[in-house]
Parts: sequence; structure tokens; C-alpha cells
Amino acid sequence: MPRPKSLTKTALAAATLAVLDRDGLSALSMRAVAAELGMGTMSLYRYVADRDELEALAVDHMMSEVDVDPPKALWDKQIAVLVERVRAAVAAHPNAVPLTMAHRHRCPSLLRWGEAVLAVLTRAGFAGEQRVIALRALLGYLIGATEIEHRSPLSGLGTDAMTTLGEEYPLMAETAAAARTITPDIEFRRGLDVVLSGLRRP
Repeated sequence: MPRPKSLTKTALAAATLAVLDRDGLSALSMRAVAAELGMGTMSLYRYVADRDELEALAVDHMMSEVDVDPPKALWDKQIAVLVERVRAAVAAHPNAVPLTMAHRHRCPSLLRWGEAVLAVLTRAGFAGEQRVIALRALLGYLIGATEIEHRSPLSGLGTDAMTTLGEEYPLMAETAAAARTITPDIEFRRGLDVVLSGLRRP
């Protein structure tokens, strides 16, 4: 007779995120998560079918506390707030960001957020192809900007190195010098406003 299950989905998701945070996406495996939980790899299969399921649990857990109720404001401000909330949720787990799109169809938390964004867009008059492109543009910016913020921050060594390339790449050096004064929040919000400005056009 099999032993009763004792691990919760929350515990599985937390262990998966711990591996991702510490060792990165390439190190994520059933064995690594089992070790994080202090159990044998085969025992983990009593709870999940494969790594894919672990990934989905981790993404859903990461997004589970995101407030999907938009504020009372104009539609573009509502969208900005909803996007900022996701950015805040993933800030502690940047290595999990690439998993969000791979599991967007199976994570209730992500689906609720997407439904909230689509509801705002619909009330603003977006429909059909226009609404598809708007949602994808927002997702593309959110994921791309988050990846850049954590993998290649403006305050990083790469920016410093590019400031010294003025003889061969003068515009790159000049831009890198200006970039060092821009905070991550300003970079994200001004970039998001560029996207929203494009969506505001009739």
C-alpha cells in the first residue's frame, strides 16, 4: 500500500524556485528539486509527473499573490499598474522569467492576470487582431525588460566597459555614459510608457 502524500504544491513550488534562484534554469531537474526537499528522486514522482509540471507549479506560485484588480484610472494607467505588479512578483525569481510564457496556458495565476489585462483592453475598445497585438506587445516588453534588468543592468560592468569604447564606437560610449544615471525603475517605466504610447494611437 503506497504511503499517503505529504508534500503540498506550495512546498514543491517553493523548492523548485529555490533551485532556480540559487543555481539557474539549466540546473533545474527532478533530482535537484528532490535534493532540495531532502528526498529521493523517485519519491518526487509520487507528486509530479516530470520537470515540466514542477516548472508550472513554480510559475503559478510566483504569480499567485499578484493583485489582478486594476485601479480606478484611465485604461493605460490600469495596464501600467497590472504590468508593474508582475514585475514586482518576479523580481525575487528572475531565473524563472523564461518559464512564464512556456506555461502561460496552464497556470491559473497567469491566466487570471491575462484575463484582467484583456478586460482592460476590451473596455478601452481593443478587439480582434488589435487586442492580440496589444497583449503580445505588453508581454514582450514585460519579459524582455525584466530579463535585461537582471541579466544586463545599466549599473553593470558591461555599461562601464562600453563607456571606454569612444574611439571606435562613439555613440555607444556616449549612450553608455548617460545610461549609468538611469535607475531600474525609471528604465522600466519609461520603456513601458513607450509601449503604451504606441497602443494609444488610433
